[in-house]
Amino acid sequence: MRFPFLFILLAAPALGQLPSAKPVPRVQAVPLPHHITSFQLDGRELTACHYDPQDMRPFWYPIQASRDVSLTRMGHPHDPLTHSHHNSVWVTHNSLNGLDFWGDYAKKQGRIVNVEVSREGYEDSDDFASMRMVNHWISEADKSVQLIEVRRTEVRPLAGAKSWLMIIDLEYSPPKGQTATFGATGFGLVAVRVAKSLGVHDGGGRLLNSEGLVNEKAMFRLPARWVDYSGRITNEDDGFAGMTLMNHPMNPHNPTAYHVRDDGWMGACLSLDTPVEITEAKKLRVRYGLWVHDGLPAKEEIEAQWKTFCALPVADLGDKRPR
Repeated sequence: MRFPFLFILLAAPALGQLPSAKPVPRVQAVPLPHHITSFQLDGRELTACHYDPQDMRPFWYPIQASRDVSLTRMGHPHDPLTHSHHNSVWVTHNSLNGLDFWGDYAKKQGRIVNVEVSREGYEDSDDFASMRMVNHWISEADKSVQLIEVRRTEVRPLAGAKSWLMIIDLEYSPPKGQTATFGATGFGLVAVRVAKSLGVHDGGGRLLNSEGLVNEKAMFRLPARWVDYSGRITNEDDGFAGMTLMNHPMNPHNPTAYHVRDDGWMGACLSLDTPVEITEAKKLRVRYGLWVHDGLPAKEEIEAQWKTFCALPVADLGDKRPR
């Protein structure tokens, strides 16, 4: 054949004619270098999960509503050294088997290390994207595994594309033959460090809970179904946005206490007054939601979103890889 290249061109389908081509999913979990997975809607990043084993724990950053401005930050705006553990949105606890997984410089320090993110753990679709990971809670002193965590992150855009829901599913079990205990504390399990401009002190933002209470003094460590932190994110007339941290009714001690601060953070307390024991026979399964939105929603609107979150089917955290 004297002109093989010409033959290939003539035999190939015309431009725009690929009958086997599939539609591109609107929502995707995109693996990136350096232990990052980006969650994107129509190619625009909403958030990213960071899980470098050298970090003290996995976290999600940025958190973006309809603007390309993060509603969260890394670290306390006035105390970045001793609050270096305030990593945007994160999961941790300051009393597991007597170890502190909350701070970064504890005498009895723990670290949450990612050990698996499998290809089969990713899902993309027009409705949501998700990833499944396995993390080990280990002692920094002797590297012993204290707890095994299966975590699923789901990002689900809501109507109008101006808000979206992040669902955090967690299942905890101890190593074989052991027991693990989350001690009584207000620090853990899910926390959010908001952008400086959203904070009540720094930016004149607003804390609001499901009971209609406003700001730290009124709601500190009181039970609620959800807490919303909202404020100004740009200087435009409509430059307001925020996040609602939602507790699921399946979680222990529901409604849960929320540890909140006017200086810019909120957390859902798993075990404020009562320890939670985990055994091989009694695993701990919990679910949290983060509703990311534009504007300053009223209590009734947030309550409706919480009900939407609660009505969604609970995810299966089992390993679906073929054996």
